[in-house]
Amino acid sequence: MSQTVSLSFFRFGTVPARFWAIGQMGLARIGLSRSREIGFWKLCGSGTGEGFTPVLLPNVFAIVATWPDADTARHGTRTNPVFRKFAAKSQEHWTVFLGARSARGNWSGVEPFDCVADDGTGTGAVAALTRAIVRPAKALRFWDRVPEISERIGRDPNVVFKIGIGEVPLLHQVTFSIWPNIDDMAAFARTGAHAEAIRAVRENGWFREELYARFAVLSDEGTWNGTSPLSRLTETA
Repeated sequence: MSQTVSLSFFRFGTVPARFWAIGQMGLARIGLSRSREIGFWKLCGSGTGEGFTPVLLPNVFAIVATWPDADTARHGTRTNPVFRKFAAKSQEHWTVFLGARSARGNWSGVEPFDCVADDGTGTGAVAALTRAIVRPAKALRFWDRVPEISERIGRDPNVVFKIGIGEVPLLHQVTFSIWPNIDDMAAFARTGAHAEAIRAVRENGWFREELYARFAVLSDEGTWNGTSPLSRLTETA
């Protein structure tokens, strides 16, 4: 039995539903904190870019959660009251289930993901999650670099899914992407604007806290833009 991470996205189509979702960024914390099956969790808004982005997308929200195993994760994302309310109010929702393979750093002062060796289960795809708190004094220089990275990942034919989410606009940022295999993901990370930005992070101390995690993509439920994003795995194979 190994930890399973769920990342659930919800799209809200009407203005009242969007305001409801904004309110839940505070109110849903109570329900999630009382859920004994859930370990670590975070409520996030989203942005319009392909990764880190300073521009908010007011109709998409996300929940990150950890569960003791895959069966509990699937059952919990279907039946937990918070997830059920989000799904009922949303126009569309999609959850991807992940198994952590490597992680470095902290999220809100803790190491949230329990990593295990790759046992060959899952789809063969890999996911990357980067989370950072941008130092306010460094924010302008950081955001000056981001558009080039977002544009490049958006053009990459190998990326299966990508989105920027976050807890606090401009400062607490998360980027999440899915790739058909680890080689394609590593090739993107090692070259161009992304590699230059990573060097600048190290040299200039842009982040106050950071986390880099890689996952095996286990399965998914629901749709995004009318289909499962994992269906692109056959197109990129």
